[in-house]
Amino acid sequence: MPHIITPPAAPEIDLAEVAARLDESGVDLADEANLARCAHLLAGLSRNRHFLADRVIAELKASYSDQLETNRYSAQVFLLHRSRRGWFLRANLWPAESDAVYAASGPAAFAYGLPHDHNFHFLTTGYWGPGYVSDYYDYDPEAVDGRLGEPMKLNFVERSTLAEGKMLLYRAHRDIHSQLPPERLSISLNIMDEGEHVPWRDQYIVDLEHGTIARRPTLTPGEMLLRCAVHLTENGRDIATEFAKAHPVPRLRANAIAALAAVQAGEGRTAVLECGMRDGDARVRDDCARWLAI
Repeated sequence: MPHIITPPAAPEIDLAEVAARLDESGVDLADEANLARCAHLLAGLSRNRHFLADRVIAELKASYSDQLETNRYSAQVFLLHRSRRGWFLRANLWPAESDAVYAASGPAAFAYGLPHDHNFHFLTTGYWGPGYVSDYYDYDPEAVDGRLGEPMKLNFVERSTLAEGKMLLYRAHRDIHSQLPPERLSISLNIMDEGEHVPWRDQYIVDLEHGTIARRPTLTPGEMLLRCAVHLTENGRDIATEFAKAHPVPRLRANAIAALAAVQAGEGRTAVLECGMRDGDARVRDDCARWLAI
């Protein structure tokens, strides 16, 4: 279960001041003093009942150009500020089942019914509406290798709603939630950690029925380029070979091995994957074993 944060008695603050003060102090949601500062500013912004409507109207008048340029997330996300210091501030829109956008896109577009953890810390508060519903679980990340199908020993905590003014700290690789639509359209505000380490940490999609890791969806653009490069040039295969041997991130070693195996056939493919099964990380060995069985 994410940590419940008692919202500080902060005065109403506008978006520009929140962004400036967070840029000045930095965001480290794992540090108690920094977390308190972030909670104070997010609480003050949440008490500002006009800033979001003003920002939305301004974006619409500008043909949504800023969002198209800087928002790396779905249409559900409204980006408020992206910092060069490794954090961003966003508003998330949570439609109800009765909303037309839900009927048009379905629940998957909003991650409803998709149990998952996060590979970063983030602070969130209910800003408007009754709030989305979540079934909350937690697990011990030190007891998990990250292999697909691996038991997580999930601990169910509760079902609760992110109501207006409620504030939560989601802990990376600790808290799992399965979200359900709110009774009516709702909005949350989030301060998100976006440090350089985040893309290299796996996120887990969870099979609640079996209590296991179902998928690891995290993938960097470089990993996709690697898959392409091995087909195009010998130099690409050389780079993939080096990554498969020595890259410090297990997931990237596994993807380099997969890329090399994809340009081989028969015994050559088998040799690449068998070599990968000697990797020091359980995730890489498990991936190679599954690919060998295909």
